[in-house]
Amino acid sequence: MSIFTPEHRRRRLLMLAVVVCAYVLSFFQRFAPAGIAQDLAAAFQTSAASLGVLAATYFYVYTVMQVPTGILVDTLGPRRILALGGLVAGGGSVLFGMAGTLDGALMGRTLIGLGVSVTFIAMLKIIAVWFEEHRFATVVGLSMLVGNLGSVLAGAPLSALAQATGWRGVFVGVGIVSLILGVLCWLLVRDRPGNGGTVHATAPTFDRTVIFGGLLRVLKNRATWPAAALNFGVSGSFFAFGGLWATPFLVQGMGMSRATATAHLSLYFAGFAVGCLLVGSLSDRLRRRKPVIILSSHLLGLIWLFWLSGIVPPPAVSYALFALMGLTTASFTLSWACAKEVNPPALSGMSTSVTNMGGFLAGALLQPAVGWVMDRRWSGAMAEGVRLYVLDDYRWGFTLLAAAAWFGALAAWRIRETHCRNIWQEND
Repeated sequence: MSIFTPEHRRRRLLMLAVVVCAYVLSFFQRFAPAGIAQDLAAAFQTSAASLGVLAATYFYVYTVMQVPTGILVDTLGPRRILALGGLVAGGGSVLFGMAGTLDGALMGRTLIGLGVSVTFIAMLKIIAVWFEEHRFATVVGLSMLVGNLGSVLAGAPLSALAQATGWRGVFVGVGIVSLILGVLCWLLVRDRPGNGGTVHATAPTFDRTVIFGGLLRVLKNRATWPAAALNFGVSGSFFAFGGLWATPFLVQGMGMSRATATAHLSLYFAGFAVGCLLVGSLSDRLRRRKPVIILSSHLLGLIWLFWLSGIVPPPAVSYALFALMGLTTASFTLSWACAKEVNPPALSGMSTSVTNMGGFLAGALLQPAVGWVMDRRWSGAMAEGVRLYVLDDYRWGFTLLAAAAWFGALAAWRIRETHCRNIWQEND
């Protein structure tokens, strides 16, 4: 008899709603620097490389925390770390909004990255435990569709609100909401189904031998790494571009107004949100992972070649390209299912966290690296304390993003087709 009774279904939807709300804030914090990049550059008088480091601080911490988070959700359960993560991220957001120096802002971003780093892996664990296996990619895609509301808000809405009221108050307010969600996670989230949907089981014990043995098993599994490489390339280029450089590129390189540029950014994120749902549901319906990933990632790589050409398209074309970029970027979201389905079900947290680490590592490296390349080509022009870069400066920096996207697309050919079922026993 299935454990998913009507009471379980009601509880899992309530739990998922709270966790997805926390995920919305996670996405908002991840991409917020792009919407207010010019405000941050003016407030802290930064170079492109320093601005890249400020934005990438989130990714440094996020990357380091992926494997520990996977271990924690597989042992202590998602409830505890979601609650603690909400409190830490909330405090970091308040600190970031009140920071008077670049060092203070860096500390705030560090705490934000530390707090929200647990949200996604915990959400994947909850979905893996509380939902049927054949629905995993669909539920993940739907959750990401809603979660991406945070990235959409980090585009045009954040830019408009920052211009009207100041960016600092926005982050203080977001911090307070994060604190509230941390408390709700403690009150409402349960680690696993129990009788009547209520869990009274004791917390699992922390067995180092079992834990590190399981992590080593995931790392030694060659089928894990193509999915991680896909995530590294495609997700990394997305985080670096959408998380910081898209708006400055459109304003300075393409000559758009800030409102038009951030509208492009919001459309980019909206396309990604829709893509998350489409690629997950399409893959589940076809019972195939690999063809969906290959087609989407290669189309994304071709779009990056267009931006490297230096052509300035008319607005209708640029809007369409940004929407299509978001749609095709969503191919990397299948990497978590691909990794989960070639490893033991009990290690779903570790396998998805190892895979997820690739994209955040790439984002952490690419954001400042693009800025460093642009600084090498900077002519010295400034306006109101902000460095001015031309289209060619961005094109040279973006060669790194295009190379990363193509690396991920080529890695997709090495992914093992699972037909949407766990095949780890077949690998042994």
